[in-house]
Amino acid sequence: MLVYQDLLIGDELSDSLPYKEIKNGMMWEVEGKWVVQGAVDVDIGANPTVEGSSEDVGVDDTTVKVIDIVDTFRLQEQPSFDKKQFLGFVKKYIKLLTPKLEGEQREHFKKKILREQSSLSY
Repeated sequence: MLVYQDLLIGDELSDSLPYKEIKNGMMWEVEGKWVVQGAVDVDIGANPTVEGSSEDVGVDDTTVKVIDIVDTFRLQEQPSFDKKQFLGFVKKYIKLLTPKLEGEQREHFKKKILREQSSLSY
């Protein structure tokens, strides 16, 4: 498993979930699944009424439905973008990221991202 770190904000992401490279390898497409988190119903065989306990000895059965990718990598929801706003966000990100890359990596990124930037669809 490889762990990747965002050069701008330090967030981490790994290749532990199945993904597909798109946009000439410049982006990943990952399919998330809804999963339920929370209490698990476990029958331990005890009967509180027989054992003389009158209080409820149950567990907190609160459950939460989350998307596995969002929960695993602690991703934050972003505001809705229309196409113009999304392209502006991506262009700003590219502008801030490019100086953080070094030498050959920077040239490779510029070459690929410029080719894909003009065809970016949302």
